[in-house]
Amino acid sequence: MNAAATADARFAASARAFAALHAGPGAGTRVPNLHARIDTLTTAAGDLPVSVHDGRAGDAWVCSPRTTYADYAAEEGARYLPAWAAPLSLRLIASLGGSLQWSGIDHAVSINNWLLSTNLYPALALVDPAALLQEAVARWPRHTVWFRSLNAHDNADWLAALQAAGCHLVTSRQVYLYDDVDLRACRHGNLKADLALLRKTPLRHCRDQDVTDADYARIAELYALLYIGKHSRFNPVYDAQFLRLWHRAGLLTFEGFRSDDGRLACVLGLFRQGRTATAPIVGYDTAQPQKLALYRLATACAYRACLDNGWRLNFSAGAAGFKRLRGGVPAIEYSAVYARHLPRRTRTAVAALSTLTCRLGTPLLRRFGL
Repeated sequence: MNAAATADARFAASARAFAALHAGPGAGTRVPNLHARIDTLTTAAGDLPVSVHDGRAGDAWVCSPRTTYADYAAEEGARYLPAWAAPLSLRLIASLGGSLQWSGIDHAVSINNWLLSTNLYPALALVDPAALLQEAVARWPRHTVWFRSLNAHDNADWLAALQAAGCHLVTSRQVYLYDDVDLRACRHGNLKADLALLRKTPLRHCRDQDVTDADYARIAELYALLYIGKHSRFNPVYDAQFLRLWHRAGLLTFEGFRSDDGRLACVLGLFRQGRTATAPIVGYDTAQPQKLALYRLATACAYRACLDNGWRLNFSAGAAGFKRLRGGVPAIEYSAVYARHLPRRTRTAVAALSTLTCRLGTPLLRRFGL
């Protein structure tokens, strides 16, 4: 089996595993702050996961456009924008939240939504985006239709096909890509130092096969300390049961380091399709001394895994300076949104959000290296 066929088979197997966990009667997202129904759309690539969100306020951003572009954006703007840019941007974001709620845009169907920060896509040759849109509109006629996590480097064909089918592009984030984890590309030897740290740390390495049932609660705790405690309550809250189910189904692989007491001090969770990996789970004990370099240890596990296996890495958004220094190439990430079947107020909101994010959001992301 050649590499492309192997990647296609892996995607289909992952889609089956996801559906078995989430798409059955009463299963749902299994994430406490994600109130969405899970369904599937059948394609030659496999049964693509679909989240159906009905506009519940306060849900995690991976299913809720209103949370993404209002609530989460306000937190990120206050944290990262310079003092001169923040006031105007935050006023715009505040007014945007009410408008998005009124427009109905948060009644959203997201296709190929794996409930993760970064979704990885199958080969376009196996999917007909126009047919997907037609079926989605027929099944969920009152919802906007979204495709998240698209960037021009990895998904140029998907972006072109979805625009041709009538979708608007909406800027979401700036992500960091590594076509090859290249030690020569790193400034000041940062990545080399991180990989050396993996060998020198006094902490005990925990491989994927070493994870025990008792570790899942700790993994959930470490993830929450970073993504919920230090970043945003609008990130998805993955609990021990979710992590256990995904790990046992082969959807996530874990790696980390244990302290002397045997408890995990840091952890990385990788999700992979074909040659591309992403890291939706990163966590560490934020109360431990900085000299232990726990974040560097956790993220270095991703770099080493990709270096050893010849994988590409989509390291998602956040910690922009850190990722640039380790060879990450920035790429603007988009959602493609279809709303032609909906009332004028919803169509207008989608078009306005596209204009606002592409003309204002994209330059800000690039200008400030977010």
